[in-house]
Amino acid sequence: MYAHLHALLEQIEGHRILCVGDVMLDRFIYGQVERISPEAPIPVLRIMRESTALGGSGNVVRNAVALGGHIDIIGAVGQDRAGYELAEQLAELPNVVSYIITDNNRPTTIKTRFVADGQQLLRADNEVNTTLSPQNEEQTLMRVKSAIDSCEVVVLSDYAKGVLTETVLRAIIDLCHEKKKPVLIDPKGRDFNRYRGAFMLTPNRKELHESTGIDIKTVEDAEKAARQLIETYDLNGVLAKLGGEGVCLVLKDQKAKHFHTTAREVFDVSGAGDTVVATMALALAGGLTPEDSAALANIAGSFVVGKAGTTAVTADELRQELLHGQSTRNQAKVFSLPAAAELADRWRKEGFKVGFTNGVFDLLHPGHLSLIRQARKECDRLIIGMNSDASVKRLKGEERPIQKEDARAAVLASLADIDGVVIFTEDTPLSLIESIRPDILIKGADYTVETVVGADLVQGWGGKIVLAKLVEGESTTSTIAKLRS
Repeated sequence: MYAHLHALLEQIEGHRILCVGDVMLDRFIYGQVERISPEAPIPVLRIMRESTALGGSGNVVRNAVALGGHIDIIGAVGQDRAGYELAEQLAELPNVVSYIITDNNRPTTIKTRFVADGQQLLRADNEVNTTLSPQNEEQTLMRVKSAIDSCEVVVLSDYAKGVLTETVLRAIIDLCHEKKKPVLIDPKGRDFNRYRGAFMLTPNRKELHESTGIDIKTVEDAEKAARQLIETYDLNGVLAKLGGEGVCLVLKDQKAKHFHTTAREVFDVSGAGDTVVATMALALAGGLTPEDSAALANIAGSFVVGKAGTTAVTADELRQELLHGQSTRNQAKVFSLPAAAELADRWRKEGFKVGFTNGVFDLLHPGHLSLIRQARKECDRLIIGMNSDASVKRLKGEERPIQKEDARAAVLASLADIDGVVIFTEDTPLSLIESIRPDILIKGADYTVETVVGADLVQGWGGKIVLAKLVEGESTTSTIAKLRS
């Protein structure tokens, strides 16, 4: 249905948007719950690791960058450690110009989520929602005026933390009219009069209800509420975010269009709305129609809920989704190294032990199968590192491999015990091990722990090394010799 969108993806890359709003830091604390506290009927979380990510308008920026966009971001942070960390993360993103204001009178907003077995136990927010001082309002608008001419679409990401004051909102909307720049607003609260005259609002189900008083039980209810907003506040359109029911695009004097989500397991909805807004804005900047932009945004949003934490969908992931769909993607277990590393990280966050082994796997034989089966018994998810053709030639001679790397990878991916295959071009899998960070590293018993590549790394982060029993008389070299004789 959306195959034509694949050809349009290249159009959105390289375009620039301006994002103004509440930037924050999302902190995730992962652990295990094994008992209830004797002090109160609450779970005891044994903390295993922590991570941080850009949240709020920062997550809009991160999603736009992942899709190939160029972004200017304007917001405010406190003069604190979280503010410095947030600034560092923005600096690490390519194609981002940061105009972040430091406000000594407010802390950087931090949302801390405590997670066990893939489920959020608690969220704790460290924030204030007082409005910017008149001086900082003026600084914000000065930075908007200096950035707006080079941008094609403006996004206002309102989390009601005080950056988008009435003064700032009105000035930016009026400036966008003057400069003929579409302004998309991700709104908050009940009173949408402050967004009057915007090109488009992107409310979720709750925000639609609170701003109109209409119970949003069906898509038809969402359309009715959207049309009320368009008429009341002089908007060009509304993109209603309806969670599991996808999005509904309602434009002034046009028939509404409903885009369904792709059925998938939902792992984490954190930041999915930011993904929709970022994709919609970048697609409009690239010249896509509002309908195609909404369709693309819906696919991106429904994809990202299958990832862990506040994260972004990349252009490559979106291309794969558009080309093949979920069913084909689930069958394809051959991953790039970045994709495999992200998958391994997700599995660990879900509480699974990740195993890793590697080899050439040329002419698969019982010895290979025995290694794979033993490896799988030691872990919950198994990733295989497989030598590329060039790597095999260096290690085993110009006549090897017998089977090309695509064929070898396809055979491995067809095995139920294997959850992922990564082809590597180096002579050793050290870079794979560093990126994937397996909990279990498996090699054949013809090695010792000391000679297993990456053993020291795995043991260093608390993993273990397993030496699998060998099947006597089984090897690809001996098989080739028998065939030649």
